[in-house]
Amino acid sequence: MRNDRWTREQLKLAFHLYCQLEFGKLHSRNRDIIELAQLIGRTPGAVAMKLVNFASLDPAITSTGRSGLGNAGSQDREIWDEFHADWEGLAIECNRLRTALVESKGQVPATILDIDEATGLEDFTGETRRVVTEQRIKQHFFRRAVLSSYRGRCCMSGLSEPRLLIASHIVPWSKDKANRLNPSNGLCLSAIHDKAFDKGLIALSDDFRVLVSTELKRSADAFVHNVLLPLEGRPIELPERFVPDASFVSRHREMEFVDNKAKG
Repeated sequence: MRNDRWTREQLKLAFHLYCQLEFGKLHSRNRDIIELAQLIGRTPGAVAMKLVNFASLDPAITSTGRSGLGNAGSQDREIWDEFHADWEGLAIECNRLRTALVESKGQVPATILDIDEATGLEDFTGETRRVVTEQRIKQHFFRRAVLSSYRGRCCMSGLSEPRLLIASHIVPWSKDKANRLNPSNGLCLSAIHDKAFDKGLIALSDDFRVLVSTELKRSADAFVHNVLLPLEGRPIELPERFVPDASFVSRHREMEFVDNKAKG
């Protein structure tokens, strides 16, 4: 008789995928769900159901009246808590698990991005190659988690062209190691809005409204006046999941926003 009990490894892979899919795409016809189902020896319907179970634990989903299936078990909750405390561990461990499963079936694991192509460097030592590979794995997870949460749209402009979208960190990557991959430390922004946010030319208030710096308001540039200045006071489009953490928003405003730096 088949044992239908999910293993911890299977649950980890399911949660990893849950973080990277839009809520409306948690169904058995989704290509990513079908691929994972084949990999772990379950049906697409079973995987889709497990992802919806995870959704029942997600306050960003339940707060809107959507409850998932409500059948999440104690192991589901353990996985949820474990990886909310260690996003980098989730990305690296699940990549290792997937690679092992793919290789066990005699297949060649897909590469997220060719290292040499990504960096322009051809000669790596083994250790450097490993570090760069892990970096790409982490960045890939963060980007997919953030963009899917915002339904693939810039939260300030509404732009939906994926080649022009950035998974932007609220608290910079270099200043908070523990939350580098936390999707609640991310915003989906167009390349121009990402750069303005990164440079502290725009920021967010505690109620997620855009703050435009005095420097931009003094600019004579027509693009600034037509595209960036109208953002002042406008609320961002909030994500389906992983709503920006208020403490991250406050830290960005205090540390990066140029108006606050000028006061300091």
